[in-house]
Amino acid sequence: MILAQITDLHVRSPNLPSHFQFEPVQMLKNAVARLNGLKPRPDAVIVTGDLVDCGRPDEYELLAETLAPLEIPHYLIPGNHDHRDNLRETLRSRHPYLPETGFLHYVVEDYPLRLIGLDSTTIGDDKGLLCDERLSWLAARLAEAPDKPTLLFMHHPPFRTWMREMDALNCRNGDKLRALLADHPQVERVACGHVHRPIQVRWEHAIASVSPSTAHQLHLDFEEPLTGYTLEPPGFLLHLFDPEDGIISHMVQINPFPGPFDFHPTARADLRKDLV
Repeated sequence: MILAQITDLHVRSPNLPSHFQFEPVQMLKNAVARLNGLKPRPDAVIVTGDLVDCGRPDEYELLAETLAPLEIPHYLIPGNHDHRDNLRETLRSRHPYLPETGFLHYVVEDYPLRLIGLDSTTIGDDKGLLCDERLSWLAARLAEAPDKPTLLFMHHPPFRTWMREMDALNCRNGDKLRALLADHPQVERVACGHVHRPIQVRWEHAIASVSPSTAHQLHLDFEEPLTGYTLEPPGFLLHLFDPEDGIISHMVQINPFPGPFDFHPTARADLRKDLV
């Protein structure tokens, strides 16, 4: 199974003045084209929050229009820039796996790798949280399939990244999630967004990771407060699942780059001679 992860799309209404020096919608179109062009094509795409920039219904309509050419099933969860009710009301008819009420989390059972989407957003607060109600829901879902390899996906990382300002906005009670996962070794990956950078850490028996954004990346600095964003190449993660090897992840950059170029067979033979 091949699972793609895109995140932090920040689709913004054209009716609002832009504070970006780039166009998020065009960058998402580039990501869609890159995903559709992959060989083999992924089986599914998870979209780990900050789908839009201001949580407006017209932004969710624009998001749906921009994702419409994506020829791969895709699953959405909210981030701190999203509005839970506007997301549900605007997109649930096109994404019927989204719950009718309450938090926007769910389970996808259609693949060899079980997918659990977690809603870590808090109304009126950029910080993430998995309250007791959400943790109880997750515990019940994990207990349903203790032997099936599972990937959790959420917006706010539940672990420290050492980017101080972003850590203050991450999932506030990640320790409770970590304690829960200690009893569930079937969870192989916790896939997150929010920080706009590729990050990996061993977390209990699992790997926890953050995908780069399809739009802008955050400036990397471990000492100073967050100073802004950079236009490093946008990207996404590909998680390849095999029952024997588990999950192997690759970062894919979206900008068009020259290549691939064929290796010249004579040049390769000459090189091998020189190395002997």
